[in-house]
Amino acid sequence: MAKEEKNYVNKENEDEMEIYGYELCLWKLVLVAIGAICTGGFLLLLLYWMPEWSVKATCTQTSLKEAEIVLLRTTDEFKTWFRAKVCTLLSPGTDPMENLESRISKSVENGYGNHIAGHPVDSNKKLLGKIPEGEAVQVRYFVHHSVTYFWNNLQNFKDLKGLTEGISWSAMHDHHSKGLSKDLEEYRKQFFGVNEVEVKVPSVFKLLIEEVLNPFYIFQLFSVILWTFNGYYYYGVAIVIMSLISIVTSLHTVRKQYIMLHDMVAAHSIVRVSVYRANSEIEETLSTDLVPGDIIVIPTNGTIMPCDSVLLSGTCIVNESMLTGESVPVTKINLPNPIKSSKGLDDDEIYNPEKHKRHTLFCGTSVIQTRFYTGELVKAIVVRTGFSTTKGQLVRSILYPKPTDFKLYRDAYLFLLCLVGVAGIGFLYTVVNSVLNGVGVGTIIIESLDIITITVPPALPAALTAGIVFAQRRLKKLGISCISPQRINICGQLNLICFDKTGTLTEDGLGIWGIQRVEDNSFLPSEQSICKESLVKSQFVACMATCHTLTKIDGKLSGDPLDLKMFEETGWVLEEATEEETALHNQIMPTVVRPSKQLLLEPEAVMDHEMEMYDLPASYEIGIVRQFPFSSALQRMSVVTRVLGEKHMDAYLKGAPEMVANLCKAETVPKHFSEVLKIYTKQGFRVIALAHRKLGSKLTWHKVQNVSRDAIESNMEFMGLIIMQNKLKPDSPRVLEELRKANIRTVMVTGDNMLTAVSVARNSGMILPQDKVIIAEALPPKDGQAAKIHWQYADNASRHLDISGAASEVIDIKMENEGSGDGLHQMNHYHFAMDGKSFSVVTEHFQDLLSKLVLHGTVFARMAPDQKTQLVEAFQNVDYYVGMCGDGANDCGALKRAHTGISLSELEASVASPFTSKTPNIACVPNLIREGRAALLTSFCVFKFMALYSIIQYLSVTLLYSMLSNLGDLQFLFIDLAIILVIVFTMSLNAAWEELVPQRPPSGLISASLIFSVLSQILISAVFQTTGFLMVKQQTWYEVWTPNSDACSSSKLNITLEHNNTYPHDEKNIRNYENITVFFISCFQYLIVAIVFSKGKPFRQPSYKNYPFVVTLILLYIFIFFIMLFPVEVIDKALELVCVPYNWRLTMLIVILINAVVSFVTETILLDLILWKLLFKREGPGINHITANYQQEALDRKSKRCLSFFFCSGNRKPKAKYMHLAQELLVDPDWPPKPRTTTEAKKIPNENGACQIITIT
Repeated sequence: MAKEEKNYVNKENEDEMEIYGYELCLWKLVLVAIGAICTGGFLLLLLYWMPEWSVKATCTQTSLKEAEIVLLRTTDEFKTWFRAKVCTLLSPGTDPMENLESRISKSVENGYGNHIAGHPVDSNKKLLGKIPEGEAVQVRYFVHHSVTYFWNNLQNFKDLKGLTEGISWSAMHDHHSKGLSKDLEEYRKQFFGVNEVEVKVPSVFKLLIEEVLNPFYIFQLFSVILWTFNGYYYYGVAIVIMSLISIVTSLHTVRKQYIMLHDMVAAHSIVRVSVYRANSEIEETLSTDLVPGDIIVIPTNGTIMPCDSVLLSGTCIVNESMLTGESVPVTKINLPNPIKSSKGLDDDEIYNPEKHKRHTLFCGTSVIQTRFYTGELVKAIVVRTGFSTTKGQLVRSILYPKPTDFKLYRDAYLFLLCLVGVAGIGFLYTVVNSVLNGVGVGTIIIESLDIITITVPPALPAALTAGIVFAQRRLKKLGISCISPQRINICGQLNLICFDKTGTLTEDGLGIWGIQRVEDNSFLPSEQSICKESLVKSQFVACMATCHTLTKIDGKLSGDPLDLKMFEETGWVLEEATEEETALHNQIMPTVVRPSKQLLLEPEAVMDHEMEMYDLPASYEIGIVRQFPFSSALQRMSVVTRVLGEKHMDAYLKGAPEMVANLCKAETVPKHFSEVLKIYTKQGFRVIALAHRKLGSKLTWHKVQNVSRDAIESNMEFMGLIIMQNKLKPDSPRVLEELRKANIRTVMVTGDNMLTAVSVARNSGMILPQDKVIIAEALPPKDGQAAKIHWQYADNASRHLDISGAASEVIDIKMENEGSGDGLHQMNHYHFAMDGKSFSVVTEHFQDLLSKLVLHGTVFARMAPDQKTQLVEAFQNVDYYVGMCGDGANDCGALKRAHTGISLSELEASVASPFTSKTPNIACVPNLIREGRAALLTSFCVFKFMALYSIIQYLSVTLLYSMLSNLGDLQFLFIDLAIILVIVFTMSLNAAWEELVPQRPPSGLISASLIFSVLSQILISAVFQTTGFLMVKQQTWYEVWTPNSDACSSSKLNITLEHNNTYPHDEKNIRNYENITVFFISCFQYLIVAIVFSKGKPFRQPSYKNYPFVVTLILLYIFIFFIMLFPVEVIDKALELVCVPYNWRLTMLIVILINAVVSFVTETILLDLILWKLLFKREGPGINHITANYQQEALDRKSKRCLSFFFCSGNRKPKAKYMHLAQELLVDPDWPPKPRTTTEAKKIPNENGACQIITIT
């Protein structure tokens, strides 16, 4: 075997995988074939379930270069294995971006090899015929999860990135903007494949095979075959019918989801496009033929984008709701050409789709309008196609989701292994007992295997699914749709919820509270009204009227809600040029804004000496010459405008106040800027700053189109602030209070200003009035200085650090015992707040502090979409169960990464979220948690009940096996169908409790309370069943039963000897006194544990409110009591029950009643009341310092400590990392950081750049 070669694909990405090469081995294949024949095909099934075993059993390891099969393993916590076949493609070259024009010659006959599915053979053959003979090369590739990986010169497989990797702006315009020839397009299509995000709906037969090959269904098939040999025909048929119903239901659900996703993706996925060829011709073709490098012409009436592309010329208005969840038109501008800019190649950048979104048209988005130069088309270059596009990646995340990691499911497998272990003991007992009694070999094999089928219940999958299905239906009634039902159980364990702010906690719309203008480097008094004559022609209002990306669609003004509100507040009118007007000019006709006629009075009436005025005629209009759209990374937008009749142009800027102030001349920014800003943000207002700059008259129209953004957005003059009010949604404070009382942490993750976010957190109740807020402002390393964190109070925090890294002002912080900071350590509740920049610095330079900060971090402001995802991961890394609630806009990554994502948007972006609420407020969150807790408790109840069912039946069969007897076929059928299945489905109907309680259900089956409960009931059932089995043999009338036995002659029952003689010959020794005793006692034990285990409050409604369950129990009790005390001949014959004296029937009733009392007292009083209180007693004052969530972890730990006492394992540290960390911080004298201190990361030499953290006062 070759030496193991370890390589990676998708290195350092979320979907990183290890890859190993293998080649088929003939002798291994022969051995596997022999093994498959000897095991009746079971070996093939085992290899089908285990891809790793399959490859290693049939192949030998080799280098990737020679591999025929590759074995892939994810590097995440799941370590999932996949296998893929390596295929070959005969191609003119190995690099899809290679230019073949120089190599293509006259047609020469040439063969061709394999081609990727979907590629026409004829076009491949034709292309190969155009290169010199013998120059075709074999290209190796494999396909995994809809992505094709090709062998490259770096001796590894790699997926193709198109034009999104290492391509500069200048290269886009210079080398890739001329279009592709037809031959070059065909060549690239061999590698990139058909441009289509296709969701193939599997055939019913394929889904059926995949479902039937599930290990549990194979086990059921084995069980049915075994029962058939054993003569249990009725029971076997019943299980087959139940399995068929389960399979059909599962197939219907899965196929329905595939069809829904297919229909959503297929809508407008294939369109006709105009492709600009290298010979300057425009060719009409289908979008499926597009490849990276193609130049497409965007039609003026818009289209659905079939690929990811970069805008080379013109402007587009795009609706990106499919990706962002916001149905708001976005302006896309052409990618700047550095060669034409004033700085030349100094402005050149490497293109990145995420970083340069404002130039990128994403697949699936809708282009509404285009604006263009006369004689120059609106063109875009294709950069990604198929599943490599943003839409394709979204669809792939749905088609191939990560496995659900939940302790319940891990414990479920352990539970099954325990049952298998118990079954193994029974198997050995049966074999030994049968051999000692001289039973035939065939009977020994069948009965020994039968004990395994009894111990592992075949109804378990249906039983576990029932509770989740019922919870999903209840959620649907609450307006919450679910595309991942398995996550409902996880909702029951959530102990931290992240909320987006705007649109989630607060209303979508912003109202303008007022403005505060600046004059002579000082703030003027705030003004509530903007629409007044004294402000009509001011630069302040001009900025509000022009600095936006609004457009008219079907005559209606559309755009960003904030832009729309600001523009409407001015009372101005927006006019856009028609296509006919544009065609008459040599440039794009600008959008024009002007005041409405009623605002334009005579100049004398509006003259105001306190502000600059334009002394112009009444036809006052401003044209928007160029726009630099808003960028969340830059936190600003700007425009270049020209007033009608003026020779010079003006630049207007709006954005985050801190950012705008940094771009303005220092002398124009008021001295008290930070104090005024802080006053507004502390009150929860959203503040936007405005700035202006008068541009030189030499700046012409054409120069403006090529000037860089940085050149415009500098040396601005600060004009003032717009104060906008973002009101809380009515339900937000109530819901947050409910979550707080339930010991569930709430965290705000927003893109808004820090102090605004803190204010909203206080107003909403996320931060209580008495709680302290510490702002962590982190600075990256600069000028040889290490990274630093400044700790400040939110109530008295200094202004945010500017981008130059200047030191913040020192402000006295008033607090108890200010000098030492002891007051901070005395307080029980404190919260950290930080912005996106600080979060990035902490993540990179303060890894040791990150977990401490997220432990008490409540407000995270100015967070970019990827930072939201990183924050969710940071919480998960300290063992929180994290929920994310957002409106879909910029939250998709976090919604997917969280344990539970709840989208408040029903647009297409919400498909990334497991849950979607039809009501756009956070009231859905407690509802979902309540239903999750109910479903989780239902799962525990079902597990416990099914465990007892298996063990009780196992005890019954084992006792009867000891005398070479067994339960009858109809007895098994009655127990499994009439009792077990009906009870399992009805006990799952308990609705959720009305309110959230501080306690949480256990996260797994391996917990003290559950183990004590199950073991105690097993012991009780074994004692009473064994007691009945032994007592019947002590009765005076007892004898080994025969058809002539007459035990009833002396009883009160009038049962005659002739009645006994009607029994047919009993080969299996089913009819006997032990059988009837064990049967009736076990039947009542099933009902007893069903009642005992069906818990209600505080997570579910009480069982007596579950009317189907109550009615089922009553009917079963009446029926079994009746046939036990008053036997019916027909029923006795069917169930193969013999006659016993009436006194013995009364004795069995007494045993059953005592069993019920003992079970009820043990579970309800001993476990639920006495033991629970002893285990969950408060440990003393130390726990009070830990927040509510940690108390619950302490309780869980205490319960497990009692279990460890029995196993002599001693005290253990809490499993949850955040709980362990909280305990450490309680005794840390330096935490939380003292006020007015700085924490510095200092590099230690010769230790690979490791950092030690020092605190500087």
